[in-house]
Amino acid sequence: MAGGMVVTDVGGRSSEYNGKVTWYVVLVSLIAASGGLLFGYDLGVTGGVESFPEFQNKFFPEVAAAQAADRTVDPYCSYDSQKLSAFTSVLFLAGAFFSLFATPVTRIGGRKLVMILGGAAFCIGAILCAFAQDLAMLIIGRVCLGAGVGFANQAVPLYLSEIAPAHARGTLNIMFQMATTIGIWVAQWINYGTKDMHPNGWRLSVGLAIVPALILFLGSLIIPDTPNSLVYRGKVEQARRVLERVRGTPNVDAEFADIVEAVENGKKVNKFAIFQRKYRPVLTGSVLIPFFQQFTGINTIMFYATQLFAVLGQDAKASLLSTAIVGAVNVGSTIIAIILVDRVGRKVLFAEGGLQMFICFIVVAGVMGGSFNKTTGFIPQHSASAILAFECLFTAGFAWSWGPLGWLVPSEFHNIETRGMGQSITVCVNFLFSFVIGQTYLTMLCKMEFGTYIFFAFWVFVMTCYVLFFLPETKGVPIEEMGILWRKHWFWSKVIMNSEERAAFQKGDLLGAGVTTGADVPATALGKGGVTVSGQDPMAKDLRQF
Repeated sequence: MAGGMVVTDVGGRSSEYNGKVTWYVVLVSLIAASGGLLFGYDLGVTGGVESFPEFQNKFFPEVAAAQAADRTVDPYCSYDSQKLSAFTSVLFLAGAFFSLFATPVTRIGGRKLVMILGGAAFCIGAILCAFAQDLAMLIIGRVCLGAGVGFANQAVPLYLSEIAPAHARGTLNIMFQMATTIGIWVAQWINYGTKDMHPNGWRLSVGLAIVPALILFLGSLIIPDTPNSLVYRGKVEQARRVLERVRGTPNVDAEFADIVEAVENGKKVNKFAIFQRKYRPVLTGSVLIPFFQQFTGINTIMFYATQLFAVLGQDAKASLLSTAIVGAVNVGSTIIAIILVDRVGRKVLFAEGGLQMFICFIVVAGVMGGSFNKTTGFIPQHSASAILAFECLFTAGFAWSWGPLGWLVPSEFHNIETRGMGQSITVCVNFLFSFVIGQTYLTMLCKMEFGTYIFFAFWVFVMTCYVLFFLPETKGVPIEEMGILWRKHWFWSKVIMNSEERAAFQKGDLLGAGVTTGADVPATALGKGGVTVSGQDPMAKDLRQF
């Protein structure tokens, strides 16, 4: 076999799939997607609570002192506190660690178990934060919240991608991001309502995080695990029953055969296979996509929008209201993503969203640089309104592109042998750079001022180029046949195949291209999946449709 490369894609049965979008798969997906509420609620509640005077006085008195300084402190620097930043960002450091720990747990116990553990950990964290008496107790609570989010964000996107039929995978997977945006928005309105509940309004805000945690915990107890995960753990008959129920038909032979074959192939591969040359495209995507998602700058808005609007002269109540308006735009725009993702595809949304975000941050930087008077802390009303408007437009662009697709695409472009590790890498990188942004943004705002937004605009330009030139379109491709896309790609085919393998692949000679159903075996043994002795495979027909 040319080059000796073994690729474990399954064999081209996608045209025989008979699954449909049933009420049951929608219900199961909604319950699983509630894991996004955990992440979203924390994103929404944290920045608002940080602006509460009672919260500042109890845990961050130096920030409270800066707020009382009557503009003797540079307004760009009034929230520059490493302790305050640590309160925000420690959750993501914990999430990064626990997302890696989730890999062996999800392999041994399944996606469902990891979601149950995530809900339980988040419940504990919510209780600790609500009753915190000192900064140490507050930080321990944040670590527990991070464990919950790390588990949930590792398991839920995988669960949704595996449970959904290929033609609706984008729509059902984006329910996770939809739940995240709803969690953000609800938390922002709760902050708005508890702002004047002195002295413990902040306790109610952080304590209500137990509600989404219980939804995920209790919901995960009643939904089934995915067929892919069940087959991997040897529960083949149960997996078949689950697949028949979620597809609404007993005629699932082709899809189930692909799942079983993919699992068998995956078990032959080392658990660290993702670091091999043939998986370099998915490893690269698993790292770059979450890195880029954070360097859109969205979390400067999700974490610190309230503080930014306060810097620009709004009072506490008005800042919270402006933040809630941004949250409403986030929810509405995610609905647009749900409608469009399986119609126009991933790359169109990525490209349009990237262009929109780039323009918006350039405008925000220009307005802040030209209108904000640091000495007096004054900005004209029309300029403040323009900043709010363009931050809303930025959020809209993110919410129908890098927001949902930053979780969807990495969860769907893996084969089963790299899927668990790949998703853990994605979540870990996402959280590590969430930590970096959370820990450094207030200092960046202090040192770079409006130039902070030019910095993020540059990264938006870079990530848009990556999507346009190095990421294949995954719309409608069965999840166990994603490897085909990389071998058709203009750049990645040169990375994972040598010249002989590329030539054979272009002719449809899959054996010559190094594509087998697993380990190197005689050609006569490769009848399963449609590969004939001659090496000509009906999959070649399917290649053209991708």
